[in-house]
Amino acid sequence: MITNVLYILFILAFIVHDGEELAVQHKWVTAHGETLSAKIPKLRHLFNYIRKLNTKAFATAVFEELVLLIAITVCALNGWPYSVELWSAVFMAFSVHLIVHVIQAIVVRGYVPGLVSSILLLPFSYLGMQSICDTFNVSQLLLYGMVGVVLMLANLVFAHWLGMKIAKC
Repeated sequence: MITNVLYILFILAFIVHDGEELAVQHKWVTAHGETLSAKIPKLRHLFNYIRKLNTKAFATAVFEELVLLIAITVCALNGWPYSVELWSAVFMAFSVHLIVHVIQAIVVRGYVPGLVSSILLLPFSYLGMQSICDTFNVSQLLLYGMVGVVLMLANLVFAHWLGMKIAKC
């Protein structure tokens, strides 16, 4: 069963994780972008794009994601239809996101923005996933997991677009 404490802690986990990313992202990408582009030429366009995403643009994207997460959490806390399913989908996508940071660090053989908080939040993610697994059956978990990742990626594109617009990058 998903508890109210887990709902609220997810918001705090998001703030901690994205706070780390926000604090170091632009400086780190500026310092390492060329090296990464040389190591992984297929992702050169991605590294070039991320270098253009200044701190103001990134902060705008993070803020948009936080507002969305808070809205979903408030709906879940108030028992709105399908809000627990949506919240669970977002939590699963966030958990995948944490694992992606660890994999990125292994690939680049060093620190990547978000790594420290990802490692620290993995036990929280595990507990949340345990609670979600106790709430839904396997087919629901697969569906919500896929929906969460698709929603996360779609919103990431929107949030970055919004950030670039507001920061006028």
